[in-house]
Amino acid sequence: MAARRKSYPLNASQQRTWLNYMRVYHRLEYEMNRQLLADCGLSLSDYTVLNALSQAPGRRTQLTALATTIGWERSRLSHHLQRMNGRGLVERVRSDTDRRSTDVLLSDAGWDTLRSAAPLHAEWVRTLFFSDLDDRQDEQLADILAVVYDSILREGTLPRPDQT
Repeated sequence: MAARRKSYPLNASQQRTWLNYMRVYHRLEYEMNRQLLADCGLSLSDYTVLNALSQAPGRRTQLTALATTIGWERSRLSHHLQRMNGRGLVERVRSDTDRRSTDVLLSDAGWDTLRSAAPLHAEWVRTLFFSDLDDRQDEQLADILAVVYDSILREGTLPRPDQT
């Protein structure tokens, strides 16, 4: 059994930071989903999967590795992939390297959809997220988020994406 952590309240600065982050997180998720649906006919979940697959070698990866990469439970991803497969955006195929596993392949239609959506989404992100940040703030935010992500990988429950 894991050792129980002693709990300490957040200090005032941490509480302010966390509340600001939560406001940004929830509003940004809503706005990204709305923009992608309105401009591209994709949900944020669709875009997340397509983007991750586009980064995989051969636009193909094992289902478990994809789930870990995007931070989803395997069952959630499996259900979502069924819907995306029905729309022709992805294909589920037997793994070439492990016959017991399923790979997810970005279809040509999925690739074309992502390539059409990406410039629209990038412009929207530039406007909504980065327009009020100067270059120094942009760099600082990138560095801070990298540290937070490393902490999440170290302390979280999902395997590291590079270990799947």
